[in-house]
Amino acid sequence: MGRLEQIGQLNKMLLADMPQYKEQAEKFFLMDVVAQRRLLRSLMNVRPPMPLGENFLALQDELLSSERKEKGVVDGMELPTTADPRISLWQVDITRLKVDAIVNAANSALLGCFCPCHGCIDNVIHSAAGLQLRDECNQLMQAQRHAEPTGGAKITKAYNLPSRYVLHTVGPIIHGALTGADREALASCYRSCLALAASEGLKSVAFCCISTGEFHFPNEKAAEIAVETVCDFLANGVDMKVIFNVFKDEDLMIYRSLL
Repeated sequence: MGRLEQIGQLNKMLLADMPQYKEQAEKFFLMDVVAQRRLLRSLMNVRPPMPLGENFLALQDELLSSERKEKGVVDGMELPTTADPRISLWQVDITRLKVDAIVNAANSALLGCFCPCHGCIDNVIHSAAGLQLRDECNQLMQAQRHAEPTGGAKITKAYNLPSRYVLHTVGPIIHGALTGADREALASCYRSCLALAASEGLKSVAFCCISTGEFHFPNEKAAEIAVETVCDFLANGVDMKVIFNVFKDEDLMIYRSLL
């Protein structure tokens, strides 16, 4: 089956579950594979948690697996280290990292981003992992029966990502001047993820820049808190590799100076 046919079938399956989008989607079926792939990501992003058919999952996993190979998998344990041999800095796509766990900066609903093709890390991770990730997150939230608190952490499988697990944490949202409570909440995100990883026996964790995007935490202050919290945790003799994954050049420069 060719890539275009594969994507087309997935789109038709999703539209069968969400007929309200059929009229909007019709124009994409006359376009090329890039446009149809964008439609697929959009439909996956807006699809609420609901049962997933075996045929859909097999086809989705085949597509995402092939895309993972095309992007290239990066072994987190082979990345150059900083002054501390347990810490690495890496720029660009966290969904390419082969580590025990990557960290997702989630929202309090913990179901991923529902905005089609949004550029936030939550959307990027869910889109690359597949719809099983939203389904597992929904099961966690149904059992919890309340919004995920800021500063905590949850663990799920990673599905079509090269990592084994995803750690989900909700960072503080900054509306005005930065407060001591904001700083402590962000530090709690890092501590909670590290403690959960350690309790699960994980040996490598890759952090995104929690709260610095849509949640507007100042980049330099966020990096200072991240590095200090991780270093304090590792100072207790924990056997763990930590990777700071950045996307922007600004964050790369900040972390380089700190590390």
